[in-house]
Formats: sequence, structure tokens, C-alpha cells
Amino acid sequence: MNDRRHAFLQEMGLGPVWSRRATLPPSAAAVVDEVTQESEALTADFAAAGLSSISEAAAPVALRFEEATETGDDIARMDWEQLKAAVAPCTKCGLCRTRTQTVFGVGDQRAKWLFVGEGPGRNEDAQGLPFVGPAGKLLDNMLIAMGMKRGENTYIANIVKCRPTDANKRDRAPEPDEANACMPYLQRQIELIDPTVIVALGKTAALSLLQLDPATPVGKLRGTVHRYADRPLVVTYHPAYLLRTPGDKRKVWADLCLAMQTYDGAGK
Repeated sequence: MNDRRHAFLQEMGLGPVWSRRATLPPSAAAVVDEVTQESEALTADFAAAGLSSISEAAAPVALRFEEATETGDDIARMDWEQLKAAVAPCTKCGLCRTRTQTVFGVGDQRAKWLFVGEGPGRNEDAQGLPFVGPAGKLLDNMLIAMGMKRGENTYIANIVKCRPTDANKRDRAPEPDEANACMPYLQRQIELIDPTVIVALGKTAALSLLQLDPATPVGKLRGTVHRYADRPLVVTYHPAYLLRTPGDKRKVWADLCLAMQTYDGAGK
């Protein structure tokens, strides 16, 4: 085997390459000849394309993948199954590199109540469901206090579908660029659900949905019925915050009462 064939087979990962003996069985000789012919044919194809190696040939494939990524207009036309299929392999931001899996959302797809948090935590990332840790248990209790339960006339989602973590792998709030990258998915979920009332759980959810200055405190947004896409939106504290500051549970109950009054006023 000449040096050129040897180098090409190594590039293909077809090694180690052994020296051919005169006593090589006819069947083995045929395999070697077939590999050599295919290798030379591929070499000619690469040369015609102006490429010198397999690694160079793979580069345009990655480029075409990026070019094929769905746009906001594409997402706006998706149904539920298409949307789930698009979210699962999403690489629109850096959160995809550290997630275990995406967390799409859960609940009644025609719910009148939509609760939006900031992003998955460790438990959610492991199970693929939103609000399943201690904060999730508290949210379930909040729903029960409102006369509701998870999955019945309620839908729960997050601003981002992947778990944001810091350098020490601890949970953190998503950055604005991460929230913006994921927002078209949530916007489509809201359109498909068509909720009567949206409850924003925490600062990240409120500011992302209302497109407000990042410095705006949640306290200033409470007690008022805001609008998102012509739907009433009520802001309250995130359940994880209440686990750290249980004294504010009274404030959250007042916010939920406002949301229920708004729901009743909508006549639905």
C-alpha cells in the first residue's frame, strides 16, 4: 500500500493498517481492494469539492444545520407536537451545553390559568418537568388554596426550557439573552393555550413577559393587573423565594386573590 492510501485510511479511522502478505486469503484481499477503491473514489470527490479531508467535508454540514434552525415565524405556526419536537434538541443559547434535558411545560393544554416561572432547577432538569422540587410542592399548595390542582385547568411553564447554572453548578436566574432566545417557544405555548389569566412567578418571569427594565423590583409590579398579548397578567413572588422568606406568603395570597378576582371578572 502506498503512502497516499495509507494516509487516507488513517484519516477515515480505518486503522491500524497491516502489510498485505502473499498468502492473504482471497476474501480478505477482496475487502482490502474494496476499501481501497472506495477510499480513492472519496478522495476524488473531496478533491472535486475543493476539500482535503473528512473534517473539512463535515464543516458545511454543521453550517447547513444552523441555517435550517427554525425562525420565530416558523415557531409561530407550530402545533403542540411540532413545538415539543423543536424544543427538545434546541441549541439557541449556551444553556443547551449543560442541561440534562429540556423542560417543556406541563398541564392542561387548554387551561384558563397559566403559571410562568423563571427556569428549571436541579430537580426539574433531572425529571424533565417544571416545579417538582420543594418550590413545586409549595406551588401545588398555592393551587389547592385557590381551589385548583396541577394539570386541571392549569398549565405550568418557565421562561427558559433549560436549567441555568453558575460556575459552581448552582441554580441561577437566566440571563436576558437566554430568555430572549427561548421566548418564542413560550409565546407559542401561550397562543396555543389561550389562558384567561397569566400569573408571573418571580422577577425573571415578570420582567421577561412585560419587557421591563431588569432593575425593576417585583414589589413595584405587585397589586396591579398588567397585560400580556391582551391577556391579564398578575405578578407575585416565586415559590422558591417564599421558601427563603416565608413571611411574604401573605403578600402572595393577596396577589392570588387579585388573580382570582380578575378571572371572575373575565366571565370565564
